[in-house]
Amino acid sequence: MKKIRTYLSAALIFVSFLSCIEEQNFNQYEDLTITPTYEASILYLEVPERTINLVTGLNTYSQNFNFDAFAEDIFSERVLEGFLIYEVANTTSKPLEIEIQFLDEAGAVLDTERFQLGPEPTATLLREVAYGPAGRSIDIIKNTSSITLTATNLGDNTSTSSQSNPMVTLKSSGKFMVRIK
Repeated sequence: MKKIRTYLSAALIFVSFLSCIEEQNFNQYEDLTITPTYEASILYLEVPERTINLVTGLNTYSQNFNFDAFAEDIFSERVLEGFLIYEVANTTSKPLEIEIQFLDEAGAVLDTERFQLGPEPTATLLREVAYGPAGRSIDIIKNTSSITLTATNLGDNTSTSSQSNPMVTLKSSGKFMVRIK
């Protein structure tokens, strides 16, 4: 009888442990979504007014920058949406036009941003451009392989600003949501 009670007690304890254990769902990983937002600098350019005054002729400067960061598979296959943020300031005595073009591998223009800047003093121009469901096509970002920057002096090559250390400054950064899983 004592053995039966011992076995019965052990069975009851075992059954009570089993009733406290939840069934594990290892398929939760499949339902998991990880989409962090990454932010990084893209272009930073400072051009002093004395350098602008040295340019003769067409008063246009153009530079192509190789930019394969967006085209890398680890980014382009996973990017969902984001913004390009521009900050442009002009403390020179010249009115300027700045154009930024995003090009694919073949050199075709995917997107263009233009900035018209009056002579100093000007406020810093801030612009956010959305890509993805709430903005321009995310394919522009996915296929960008290079960036062309063109700046045109719409003024002269002799005037000088009354500001200390006059220059044109362009800063751009990207802030994108990327699907990790």
